[in-house]
Amino acid sequence: MYPHTPDGRYFVVKGRLWRCSNPGLDPDVRQRLVSELMSARREVRQAKVGQEALRLKKARARVDAAKVALGERGPVWWIDGSPDYNRQLVKNTPYAQWYRSLPGSDGSVQL
Repeated sequence: MYPHTPDGRYFVVKGRLWRCSNPGLDPDVRQRLVSELMSARREVRQAKVGQEALRLKKARARVDAAKVALGERGPVWWIDGSPDYNRQLVKNTPYAQWYRSLPGSDGSVQL
């Protein structure tokens, strides 16, 4: 399990912040969107194997649309005006001190 920031907005993978999905989504809506995301990811994989450029482009657009709907991309889902640190190195964000304080963390990249 990857560590989640105290505010629940991000999880950390290899020292990089990744935005979590919107916790305010209705569970049924969330499940539908996750199912669509997984289907689109399978389509990406199949298009790559088949070397089908148009199919790949469409599949990647489906992945992006699902991620935006989940709140992982696009406009942030929180309303307090805080900036988005998605995909940034945690050491370069206000979460750096929190991250260094994690058990077993010396501030270096955690796997």
